[in-house]
Amino acid sequence: MVKIRLKRMGMKKKPFYRVVVADVNSPRDGRFIEEIGYYDPMKQPAEIKIDNEKAIAWMKNGAQPTDTVRILLKKSGALDA
Repeated sequence: MVKIRLKRMGMKKKPFYRVVVADVNSPRDGRFIEEIGYYDPMKQPAEIKIDNEKAIAWMKNGAQPTDTVRILLKKSGALDA
């Protein structure tokens, strides 16, 4: 099974996240299949950049977004409300 989830990057107390497609069994910051975007919550306003075409293609192939990524996909316009 494949999930679309966040991979934590950055320094201590200054996180940013990459939106990746990864196998369910791989660790949070471990191996992933493809990187489809990033999310930086430290900027004002928070910066979200996701390749919507890739995200939609992965979801059509059965990838399940996590709850947080689902919210980010709605904000970026990949998912309809």
